Formats: sequence, C-alpha cells, structure tokens
Amino acid sequence: MLNFPSVSDFLSGSPDLHERKTIADINRINIFFIRLRLCKALIKCKNNKLRISIFLSIFVQQNPTLQNMIHEIAPHHFNNDFQAGIKLSEEDYILLYEENAVLLKRSEGILELPRKKDFASNNDDWTCTFLFSFNGVPCFLLQDKILIDEPNLGFEDLGFFRSTKQNEIAWICMVGFHLLNWYRQNKFCGKCGSETRHKEDERATICPKCNHVVYPKISPAIIVAITCGDKILLARGTHYKGTWYSLVAGYADVGESLEETVRREVKEEVGLDVTNIRYYKSQPWPLSGSMMIGFFAEADDNQPLSIDKNEIAEAAWFEKGNLPAYSSIVSIAGEMIDRFEKGQGV
Repeated sequence: MLNFPSVSDFLSGSPDLHERKTIADINRINIFFIRLRLCKALIKCKNNKLRISIFLSIFVQQNPTLQNMIHEIAPHHFNNDFQAGIKLSEEDYILLYEENAVLLKRSEGILELPRKKDFASNNDDWTCTFLFSFNGVPCFLLQDKILIDEPNLGFEDLGFFRSTKQNEIAWICMVGFHLLNWYRQNKFCGKCGSETRHKEDERATICPKCNHVVYPKISPAIIVAITCGDKILLARGTHYKGTWYSLVAGYADVGESLEETVRREVKEEVGLDVTNIRYYKSQPWPLSGSMMIGFFAEADDNQPLSIDKNEIAEAAWFEKGNLPAYSSIVSIAGEMIDRFEKGQGV
C-alpha cells in the first residue's frame, strides 16, 4: 500500500538548504501556474455564481499539500453546479469510461483530461451530457463507444487514484464515474418502467409518462476510529484486495441517527461497545456513491472481540508507533489513522 509522503519526507536525509529551497520553489511555481489558468477561466466565465467560486479558489483557499484527501484539490477547482443548456465546445473536457477505466491523455508521465479537440475523428454527433466544471472548464460525459486512434490517449484503471500525485485528475474521474453509474441505473423509471430522459434544468432524470423525478443517489456511511489510550482498533475487510488495515465502517440504516449507526456497526462487526463518540469530518466517495462520515470513539480493550467473518477477515488492537500497513491518506480512513499515529485525535 502506498502512503503519500509529506514535503518533509521528501527532504529527510538531505540537509542541503539549496535542495530544500528548490523543492519549495517548484511547489510555488506549480501553484502559480494553476492559479494563472484559473485567472484566465475567471476572465472568460460569464456565470456570476461560477465566477465567485473560481475567485475563492484563486485568492482564498490555502495552498495544497502532498497529504490531502483525494477530494481536497485546491488550488484546482471542482464545481458541481449544473449549467442548463450548455453545449460541448472544442476546449471542453471529455470523460469516457470503459468498464472500470477512464480515458486519459498522457504526456511524459503527466496525466491530463482529454478535450474535444484532442480527438481527430468527427465528433459533432456525439451523445454528451454535461456533468460539472473543472478549473472553470465544462466536463462532459461521452456516452458513445468510439474508436480511439490517438496515440497519446489510453484507458487507465480508476485504481490509479491510489498511486497518482495528481489528485485533481483522479477526483474528476471518480466523480464522473459516480454520475455515469447513476445515469445507467436510471435509464428506466422505477415506478412505471418507461424510459427516462435527462431534465433540462437540473441534474436529474424524469419519466415522460408519470413525471417521476430521480436525483443522484448518495448513501450515508459512518467510518469510526475506535481507540483505547495509545491503542487503536484496526480491521481488514474480507473484500479487501490488499493486505492493509482500515477502520470499521458501514451504511446508515432506516430510522437511525449517525451515532446509532456507529454503535450498531461496531457491535455487529467486532462485538465492542463504544462511548464518547465525536464527529471528525466527512468525505464523498464516488466509487461507491457514498458519503463517508468520520467519527472517533472509545472502547475498553478488555472487551472480547467478536468478529463478523462475513465482513471482517481479522481485527486487532495496535499500539501507536507500531501500526500495520493501513489505508492511504487520500481516504478519510487513512487520514484518521494518521492523526491517531501523530497524536492529533479529536
């Protein structure tokens, strides 16, 4: 499992002041050019709401770090405002998916979102759906299957988000995948079975026969860091492809508060009773259409563990400073475990 290093990690073992200054200068230069592109987008943008959002990204949001969660992409800017009636232009981004892979442009190891102009074939009759904007540029979902002849374009498995340093590209691809799945799952009306169409004034589908409207599905799920002094309970799910450990998590059920979900999921999966439940923060997770809501809680480690083998392959208490490989800090799970390891609990 890859854990993303901090700037200090890059510099450790290299006391040379010049090297430190060089890396810092490179980071500042990269941020400068990102903000320069956003300034150009701000000048061209005619949507007042979008202009304000871009302005805040340029002048208010903090500089990015190398330890952000996947959705924290400042100074890049993701805007999910729906723009009614917008038409595909040559500079707009195209999101095209094949199974669990997305089409990207690769140049000297750098990944980019392809634009309409990058395709040599005739694309005037494409079936495209506006999704959202990235750095002020509209992004469209291409729903047609097309022949890719361009040598610098290729499909990348969406799992690249775990290893790339280009969080902004990974995030846009993940959110687009969420919407792709939602559109596919709502091609037909759940009430009468008729074929649906996209609403023209908002991000929704509507049935032309019974007028049933469906909005994107987002499923709330808790994720909880259970601690006891200098120990934290980590678990490895039965569905994990890797060998890393993570936190207990699960979806909220009907009629539950989030705190009740924390207590139920922990009891069901590892058999513990928890106290002192504190909210941490949330993270959208498009690959499962979830909203991950993070909590810290406490439990007595003298309680016997009772593991649900259908969900958990193994679970154990680990002491601070002696943790096993755990989730990447691009995820809320990894960030919460990292905070515990550094003594930065809630």
